[in-house]
Amino acid sequence: MEFILQPWHLLLAAFAGWVNREQQAVIDYLRAENQVLKEAHGKRRIKLNDNQRRRLAVKGKALGRKILKEIGAAFSPDTILRWHRMLIARKWDYVDCRQSHGRPRIIKIVVDLILRIARENPTWGCDRIQGVLENLGYLIGDTTIGNILKEHGIDPAPERKRQMSWATFLKAHWEVLAAID
Repeated sequence: MEFILQPWHLLLAAFAGWVNREQQAVIDYLRAENQVLKEAHGKRRIKLNDNQRRRLAVKGKALGRKILKEIGAAFSPDTILRWHRMLIARKWDYVDCRQSHGRPRIIKIVVDLILRIARENPTWGCDRIQGVLENLGYLIGDTTIGNILKEHGIDPAPERKRQMSWATFLKAHWEVLAAID
């Protein structure tokens, strides 16, 4: 007796293979989830590290939202799929390859120097501070100096002059006062 292959045999074999693949994906996911839960033991809220989230996200994405709901995982399907979206977004971010555009920022040392000069010399304006910085070897525009002072809450020279304390006035004019005596 010879075996004759019927069309429904092929259909049955294809369906069995599809069911087997889906079941294997469910088993792989449950194994990974159980392993993660054993690592994070305890009855309190489960806190996972990035590697654990990554493993669950990859396996959960292969299953899909519908099957994740059916198996009743420890984490909601939305959470698992969100982890996967974040993983993919991080992969295609290219943050390391980006080049900065525009002018380079003023280094912290120069900003501190500008603020110190402005506080010690309240009668000096942006142009005079620019001249001092130029003598020190820093080429910075007076508008940039004005922006830095404004950013740190220091008023322009005329307003600073009016708000000068007596101690600051004496410190600024000490040499002249000593020469008078």
